[in-house]
Parts: sequence; C-alpha cells; structure tokens
Amino acid sequence: MTDLSSKSTIDEIRERFDNDVERFSVLETGQSATIDAPLAMELITQAAISATPAIGRVLDIGCGAGNNTIKLRQAAGSDFDADLLDLSKPMLDRAAKRLSAVNQSKITCWQDDFRNADLPEQSYDVILAAAVLHHLRDETDWTDAFNKIHRLLRPGGSIWITDLVSHEIATVHQMMWSRYGDYLSELGGDEYRDKVFQYIEKEDSPRSVTFQMELLRKVGFTKIELLHKNSCFAAFGAIK
Repeated sequence: MTDLSSKSTIDEIRERFDNDVERFSVLETGQSATIDAPLAMELITQAAISATPAIGRVLDIGCGAGNNTIKLRQAAGSDFDADLLDLSKPMLDRAAKRLSAVNQSKITCWQDDFRNADLPEQSYDVILAAAVLHHLRDETDWTDAFNKIHRLLRPGGSIWITDLVSHEIATVHQMMWSRYGDYLSELGGDEYRDKVFQYIEKEDSPRSVTFQMELLRKVGFTKIELLHKNSCFAAFGAIK
C-alpha cells in the first residue's frame, strides 16, 4: 500500500480543483474520467428519491460544480434547502450559481474540509458524496467520517455515494485497474491515462466497496444497498 504520508495535502487538493471548474460543470457527462458517471449520478439520484420520500434539506459533500445536487433537484421536482461543501471556493461559487437557477430554496456554502466543518447534526434528509471520500486516509479517518455522516442525517435520512474504489484481492485489483487504464486510453490516449493514474497515485487513497459497506453498518446504518459497480467505480448508499 502506498505510504499515506506521501499523499497530497489538503492545500494541494484545493489548488487542483480551483483550476478545474469547467471540467466539473457538464451535467450530461459528469466527470469523464469516471466510468459510467452519468449512470451512477442517475442511480444515486433516483435512489435518494425512492428511499427518502420527503427531501427538505440536502448536504452535498465535495459538491464540485454542483452536478449531483442539480440532478437531484431536477428529478425531485420541488425545491429543497441545500448545503454545498467543498474545499474550492471557485467550485462552490459555480455550484451555487448553477443550483440557484433551478432551486429557489436556501443554499448555504461551506468552504471547508468535511472532517472539520461544523455542520448541524440530525439535520439532513439526504447526503450526497460523489468522488470525494477517496481522499480519506487511514482507517480512523474513514471511521470518523462515516460516523459523522450518520450523525448529520435525520432518522430515516439517507447517504448516497459514488466513488473510485479499490479491491481486496490483489490480482483482481490489478485486473480492474488494467481495464480502467484501457478505458482511459480509449478516452484520451495513453498520455491521458498516465496523467490520470499519476494524480490518483498522488492524491487518492480509495478503499474497497465491501470495506465501505461494512463500515456503514458498523457506524449504525441498517439498510445498505449496492446500486452499481463497474471496474474501479461503485455507487451505493444506506438509510439511517
């Protein structure tokens, strides 16, 4: 396993996303480097609506340019209060502007690391976490973050995650990353593949979907669902 102490700092991650707003502002495709990004976004949106009949307040962790909350608002058909959280102010500014065009309820921006943000507990009907939790580091970090998500949700609220994942069997992990490399090469050539792999190696520390689903149960979630998995990406969630 890569030495976690060598991974990108919070400031380094913030700087990269400050300079990448446009790539995250395309609702139709989501993040092109993510396999099945439009499908995963659609699945967590529909799952959130199906699992949480009354959506009054939503938290989007690592909201980027706001795609997932915008998608949820469009599908829900009615306004809700939205808390947008991201390290990057340019991302938050873009997300708030785009969301306000389709959602007339209160929008609150939090420029902070989720782990440190003083968010109100038992306040959210839905929490979205898309392509963000892979920045968590050691097991304590993961456990603390999942415990916090559980505390922030109202009873009956739900969390929906799409993310980069690793694998528990080394040979399967190698096979899946090879497949992902082929996808990236087809998308943008071998140079693009190498660029994506380079920043994943530097910035990310994903865990397996089995680890995360077991952790959801450990921190108190009782109803847990795997929506989709393809290569190194998964969509899943749980109800409090």
